[in-house]
Formats: sequence, C-alpha cells, structure tokens
Amino acid sequence: MTTDPIGEPIVGELRDELVAALQRVPELAGLDLTLQPLSGGITNRNFVVSARRRDERWVLRLAGNDTHLLGISREVEYAATVAAAGVGVGPEVIAFIRPEGYLITRFIEGGPIGLGAVHRADTIARVADSLRRIHDGPPIPGLFMPFRIVEAYRALAEARGVTIPPEYELAQATSRRIELALLANPGELRPCHNDLLNANFIDDLVRIRLVDWEYAGMGDPFFDLGNFAVNHDLTPDEDEELLADYDSGPSRPDRLARLTLMRTVSDFREAMWGVLQQGISTLDVDFVAYAGDHFDRMLAGSSTPAFERALRVAAGD
Repeated sequence: MTTDPIGEPIVGELRDELVAALQRVPELAGLDLTLQPLSGGITNRNFVVSARRRDERWVLRLAGNDTHLLGISREVEYAATVAAAGVGVGPEVIAFIRPEGYLITRFIEGGPIGLGAVHRADTIARVADSLRRIHDGPPIPGLFMPFRIVEAYRALAEARGVTIPPEYELAQATSRRIELALLANPGELRPCHNDLLNANFIDDLVRIRLVDWEYAGMGDPFFDLGNFAVNHDLTPDEDEELLADYDSGPSRPDRLARLTLMRTVSDFREAMWGVLQQGISTLDVDFVAYAGDHFDRMLAGSSTPAFERALRVAAGD
C-alpha cells in the first residue's frame, strides 16, 4: 500500500480471526504473522501484514459495514485490482479470501503525491499515463453509471430517514442537462477507477500506482479524468494539459468540454455519497458537511459561462 503511518500491532480476537483466514493463503500459510492498522480510508479497514524473518509485506483489506449499499461489489473490486496489476498500475493481488471477501495485495513501497506536486507538468503527465493504461486495459465486471448512481443513493438515503438536502433538485436538473449533452456523442465504456482521491495514488518512483478499486467498473473514462481534475483543483490550463497528455496530442474542444462536464458530475456523485453515508456509516465523520462542500462546489462550477460553453460544445452545437 503506502508509507502512511502504521499503528500498533493488533491483538486479541480480531487478530486471531484474521490470522486464521490468512493461513488459508498458500503464500502466507505457516508464517508467524503480525498485523498493523494502516491509516487512511473512510469506508474500509486496511492492515499491513508482515512475517517474522521475511522482508515482504502485504496489505489485508476488510470491507466496511453495508458497503454494498454504496454500489460496491467486492468481487468486482477483486477483478479490477487484478486487471490494474496486469497493466502495471495496481498492486499485485496475492489472494481473495472467500466467503469473507478479504483482499490480500502486496505492499507497494512508495509515497503519496503531494498536493503541490500534483500540479507539476511531469506529475500530470504521469497520472495521464496511468489512467490511459487502465482505460486501455481488459474489461472488468460491473458498471459505473454516475447519473443513475446519484438517483440510487437518494432512494437509499430516503429509505433510511436521511433528509435530502435542498440543493439536490438543482443539482439533479443540472445533471440531466449534462447527460443529454453527452448523449449527443456517446463514448465507449472502458474500465475505470472512479475514485481518484489523492489518498489513492502511490508514487513508487517508477510509475504512479492506484489502490482502492472498490468503485471500479466499466464506465466513461472522462469521469476518471474529471474526477481527478476536480479532486485536485486543477486549473483550466491544467485540465487541458491533462487531456493533451492523455491523448498524446492537442486536446480537442469536444473532449475538453466532456472533461469539464464530468468535473460537475463527479462532485454530484460525491455529494450524494456523503448524503447516503449519513444513513449507514457509524464512523465519527461529518458527512453532512462533506456532502455540503461537494454540493457547493458543484453548483458554483455549473453556474459559470465556461460550463454553459462546455454543454454546447459537448452537444455539438
């Protein structure tokens, strides 16, 4: 995984349960194992696994409670991680333990990408290369349809007594305008990561790797591009640079418009993820504020002349 801070080794019943499961993995069977919590992440728990007299380390990933309500399939995550490893972007998969759904990957020796460094031209080019490798890779099971996901999140949140924020109606109307514009020039479904937060990038000094494939599925590669751009506050010039690196040539206006629109779609999906989490998460996280921040950014970005131009260009007007 990463060089994030690692906590004290776990002991007790949880440790015994996890070690018993790990003993079913041929590569780990018979080893004296130590498990340490790995920091980062909101939905899942991750542990670094080490063995006495062995230099190797592994990462054990445990799913959080009710994550299927977020549209997460652990079987799809497993398949996507295998595919990502195959194209040199994801961590090597050691095992997927059924029926528990524990994913075991090899620990990636590397570090995070600083929020300042992510704006450098060389970093943007390396991110574009990693995304292109993913999108050009083999198909993976599962679909990621953000326009439908926000609707499903609303229905699930309402069913759990969550108050839907008043911003939803305007956000949904904006989302429909985007969907109609993009339908004028539909793209091919490609394997996508769909959760390009900074914490999911690792730089091992060879390539920028990606972890946390739980939202992966076949989808619009421009969602990945827009998701990365908005999550890292790229400027319009940096958006154009990202697309030019991704396309290995000058960015076309229609493709740049699609990236711009997907920044907005990404924020809507993230806002509604925060709304649904209010009804299912037991973590001490202010998901109301989280959703509000993403609604604010989405609605601010979609009220600009640049957004209206992107709609027209994407629709071919």
